[in-house]
Amino acid sequence: MTESEQSRIIEMAWEDRTPFEAIETLYGLSEKNVIRLMRQTLKPASFRLWRARVTGRNTKHLKLRNPDISRGYCKTQYKHR
Repeated sequence: MTESEQSRIIEMAWEDRTPFEAIETLYGLSEKNVIRLMRQTLKPASFRLWRARVTGRNTKHLKLRNPDISRGYCKTQYKHR
């Protein structure tokens, strides 16, 4: 995985509306592997904050998400280059 891909996965993991399934579809990393990546790359305090933030968050799992939400991101979230 390139540094750019790793950076994007971390960014997606922090985003509230991006489900783990989207990361798996795009990068082939399961939720368990995303957690492992975050643990390895973030500082311990940042990892704990992230885990507290995503644990139980309905938008991070498609099965828990409101069926009215059909997209994984806000249309204004991506940076234009």
